[in-house]
Amino acid sequence: MSVFTRTILSALLTLATAVGPAPAPAQTNLKTIAFMTDFDVRDDAVGICKAVMNGIAPGVQILDITHQVTPYAIAEGARFLAGSAPYFPHDAVFVVVIDPTVGSTRKAIIAHAKTGQFFVLPDNGLLTLIQDRDTIDAVREIKNPAWMIGARMSSTFHGRDIFSPAAAHLARGDDWTQAGPPVDPSALVRLDLRTATLTPAGLKGEVIGTDGPFGNLVLNIPSETFAQLGYKLGDQVPIDLAARHFVFPFVKTFSDVPVGKPLFYIDSRGRLSLGINQRNFSTTYTIDAPAPLTIPRKP
Repeated sequence: MSVFTRTILSALLTLATAVGPAPAPAQTNLKTIAFMTDFDVRDDAVGICKAVMNGIAPGVQILDITHQVTPYAIAEGARFLAGSAPYFPHDAVFVVVIDPTVGSTRKAIIAHAKTGQFFVLPDNGLLTLIQDRDTIDAVREIKNPAWMIGARMSSTFHGRDIFSPAAAHLARGDDWTQAGPPVDPSALVRLDLRTATLTPAGLKGEVIGTDGPFGNLVLNIPSETFAQLGYKLGDQVPIDLAARHFVFPFVKTFSDVPVGKPLFYIDSRGRLSLGINQRNFSTTYTIDAPAPLTIPRKP
């Protein structure tokens, strides 16, 4: 071997060593992962969970629902989950971590809905609305260490150590029955979520949340239930809300009233809501969830 050839081979070896091994190719036919937490994005928790998922299923698509669920607000998480699930693929994998009892005896589970979607989350009521609407037909408790991050598992960060790894295994098509033993779907923890009730006098309901940064009040009143009170677009609707009496117009959208004026409207999820055109209803009237309300039937 000539000096020139040895020099070229040495240079190539040096270059290969510097570059390192080629990265593992991204997997194909991966299921989409939908990710929701109450972690916020001020620290590294969300990024770490995504890194764990991508490490197990390279190239997986992870779509954020939100990471700003009100801390510990399981009912809010259940509402966001049910509201977003229909817009994701039929075989999507949902990872939901609102887990105020992390590290306790509560189960970490994978649930399968009849729609085909998977849900990886703590068994604490987050599935209540999905179970009612889409039907959960099978559940597994995550017990297999091979579906977790490994021996160095934390007692306070199961989003990283249990839920993210399990979701990635599902996304790449692993046999989910290997995650752990079956759980009876009828034994899942359920939230006591109440909808508005009709009486001969009218309707009794509740403020169940606010609409993002805009401060519109989300009510537990489906449009079909409100319609039974007899009000039509353009009517003035009386309401007793948080021990105060108001009268607001029922209109189609915000611009149907002047800027700064309040309104009743049917929101994008088909619920009666309260807002102010280009203002924040919650802060203006100092009303937040939960708050009781009553609306009489139209005379």
